Formats: sequence, C-alpha cells, structure tokens
Amino acid sequence: MLTKKIQSALISVYSKDGLEPLVRALHEHHVTIYSTGGTQTFIEALQIPVLAVEALTGYPSILDGRVKTLHPKVFGGILARREADHLQQLAAYDIPEIDLVIVDLYPFEQTVASTDDERAIIEKIDIGGISLIRAAAKNFQDVVIVPSQNEYALLLDLLQSKAGATDLSDRQEFARRAFSVSSHYDTAIFTYFNRHSESPVFKQSILQHEPLRYGENPHQNAVFSGQLEELLVQLGGKALSYNNLVDIDAAMALMAEFQSDAPTFAIIKHTNACGVATRAHVLDAWKTALSADPVSAFGGILISNHAIDLETARAIDEIFYEALIAPAFSAEATDLLLKKKNRILLQVKSWNLPPRTFRTILNGVIQQDADQTIEAPTAWTIATKTAPNASQTDDLLFALKCVKHLKSNAIALAKDKCLIGMGCGQTSRIDALQQAIAKARHYGFEPNGAVLASDAFFPFSDSVEAAYHAGITAIIQPGGSVRDIDSIAFCDEHQLPMALTGVRHFRH
Repeated sequence: MLTKKIQSALISVYSKDGLEPLVRALHEHHVTIYSTGGTQTFIEALQIPVLAVEALTGYPSILDGRVKTLHPKVFGGILARREADHLQQLAAYDIPEIDLVIVDLYPFEQTVASTDDERAIIEKIDIGGISLIRAAAKNFQDVVIVPSQNEYALLLDLLQSKAGATDLSDRQEFARRAFSVSSHYDTAIFTYFNRHSESPVFKQSILQHEPLRYGENPHQNAVFSGQLEELLVQLGGKALSYNNLVDIDAAMALMAEFQSDAPTFAIIKHTNACGVATRAHVLDAWKTALSADPVSAFGGILISNHAIDLETARAIDEIFYEALIAPAFSAEATDLLLKKKNRILLQVKSWNLPPRTFRTILNGVIQQDADQTIEAPTAWTIATKTAPNASQTDDLLFALKCVKHLKSNAIALAKDKCLIGMGCGQTSRIDALQQAIAKARHYGFEPNGAVLASDAFFPFSDSVEAAYHAGITAIIQPGGSVRDIDSIAFCDEHQLPMALTGVRHFRH
C-alpha cells in the first residue's frame, strides 16, 4: 500500500478552528513543521517548534503577503518525486522534502456574500494556497494534501490510527478532495467575474451533497446538491425525497408571485397547482383552495404566504399531505403539526430563488434566465372594444400568476381570486380549456362569471368561443398568433374583454 511516514509538514491556513489538536499530533510524531504569517504565530503560541518559510526560502513575505510560499524551495520540496534524480536535485539546491501540506483558503465566497467592495473581494483570491493544493495533490504518490479545514479531523484520525503514516489510498482520497476544493474555488471566482457578462459558459460547483432515499422512482438513485437551508428551515418530518424537492421548488416559485399579497394558499401536485386562493384570512384561503380539488390535494405540497395559526393548522391536519410550507407558524400550530412525525414542516427564510435555471438534456445542459416576469395590468394591451372592469382585472392578474406555473399547454380559470379549474400538460389549447371547464364543474364551480388566462396565444378562435359559451367573462393571453384577429373579432362581437400581455409563459 506504499505506506509513508510523515516527517515534514507545511501549514498555511486561513481558519485555525480545529487546527490545534492536529498540530499537537504532528509534534507528537516528531514532524518538522514549516509555516507562515498568522499560522506560524498560532503554532508558536502553542509552544510547538515551527520553522518560518522565510528562513527556508531566504525571502520575507512581500507585497502585503501576496507572495510568501511561491518559491522553488517550497514547491520543489512538494513536487519532487521521491526518486534518485529528483532527490539528487533537492540535495543540490538544499531543498527539504515536504511530506504534508495543510491549507485553508481565503474565504472568497463568504467575502462576496458579505460586501460589494471589489478591492476586498479581490484580496480574498488565494494564489499561494491554491498553488500549494494543486502541487501537493499532483504529487499524491508521496505527499499528503489537506485542502481545507473540513479535512483537519480526517487527517487527525489517520495520524492517531496509523502512527503518523499514510498509505497510497489515503493520499489519493486527500488528492480527490483537494481538486474538488480547487475546482470549486475557481468556479466561484469565475462566477464573480462573469456576473455581468453575457458569456454562455456553463459552470456550476456545489460542494454540499445530500443522498436521497431514491430518485423519481425507487429504482433510480438520487442526490441533492445545494444549500436548502438558505431558503427553508425544516422544522420536522421525514427526510425530503426527490419528488418532494421538485414539488417544493414548484410551490416556492408559484407562491413567490403572491409573497406580498393578502393571505394566499396553494396546493401543488406533481408540480402543478390544483388549488390556489387569496382571502382576507389564511384559514379562508386554505378552505377555498382545498375546495377547488380536494381529491388531488391528498398527498400534496401545501404552501402559504402568511403565518399558520392554530385554527388553520387544525383544519390542515384533517387531510394527508407531504409537506406544509409557510413563512411562520404559531407555537401552538407547530406543536400540533409536529405530532404527525412524517409530515414535513418547512419555514420559509427567503423567496429569492436563483435567477437562472438549467437542466440536463441529451448529452448536454440547457440554461436560461428564470421566468421571473409577471405582467402588471398597466402593461396590458386591451385588444377589445370592451375593457375588463376592476373586479375582472383583479381576477385576470390572479389567473395569470397561476397559469404561468402550470405545465403547457395551460389554461387557468379564476373567480373571486380562486383557481376554480385548470387544464395543463395538454397537446392542444382547446383540450386544456375543456379540461379546465370540466374540472371546475366536477367540483361544483360554475365557470359562468369566471375569467380565463392562457400561457400562450390561441392559434384559432375555437378556445375563445368555447370559453364564451361556458360563461367566461374576460380573457388574458399573450397574443402573437397570426390569427389573433379572429379571437379578437369574436370577443368584440360578444362584448367579451380580452387583454394581451405580449409575454408568453411556456413551461415544459
């Protein structure tokens, strides 16, 4: 297994948390320690012998610390293969072998997140540290690389269990981790410099990974990569599954449209909303949303834009659901809802979803700007002689927010700020409309007096005619069909208001 005893180490780290026991263990195993700057001061304070890198190189730290370790006497000792030719060169130039490198990089991502000061951000681009990581990882046959404080404990365990030695498999694992750290760091820096660019380059790096029970189906393995805790706090319930996460993403995107509105509740099933309602009180919003499709609500994802009180929690607790999401829960509501151990309870910390989306497709990736546009009534074009009244305008905006988050082809029917019927994922727009009408009637809602929103234009006037005969009183759609005039003419003939947004909301 090519076991090698660690006899010398270079330590140059930003974070000293957890470093002390590691340094003490190295000292106990009689390892010669080289260090720089603040790390050297830290080790000296432990009263453990340490050699300054400056003494090794013959050069002081210069340029405000930008150049400390970038020197042949450092990198030669790291990169030299432990073979006769390389060892002879080390001896000729009085370069010591370095068997272990411990690095923790400047906190570039944390700095970007905490300030807009470009000078401060640029100074947190680590040069020497990243170079040490790559050099030591390249020479993993002979050198151990600890690339971040996350690996301090791992090395300490090895030192204690293997008496200060490592084998090849250990060094390969540290090298794997090292290139993960370095590639992520470089991606973060590129992302910062690319933030105002129209560059189509696709780069993503997420270090946090959470294995899921399985994927979309039990025979598929799955993992979640991300920092969900930035958006949501799980207060209780079972671990999130792949399908939970997909539906929660859809629920968050929909409710972000209503985040500043009066109490609104939505029920999501297989990424589509089967119930949405806005009311003066959150309990009324819940009851109204549920009434639109109580069958599909079974096992769904529930989301509110307002806090859940005890009375609402009692009502919700009467049905089976997978997850309940809200910006807050009263203490009494939390106690009640957590009694059912598998029900997932999520508290919203932020509605700020990523500004770009991407998905794998064929043998590549497609990426796009997230659809964060919703057209306010002031931006609509009233295409008909009859304009919608104030009540219809409110319902049209409500329906527009709903249809935007249904799978295309999509139609949303709304009345009194309630989604009374929806058709989604259909291969024709008339099919989507007929599904929406049938669904509304099935659950006791009469389309008469409702408004209609379409995610894309009507290619023919058949949908508009069917909507009119069902009692629809106002329509909103993007427009843009070569046959818009046919739909508009029918609406004018029957005093049916039609607003055009000019913006399509396909969702595939």
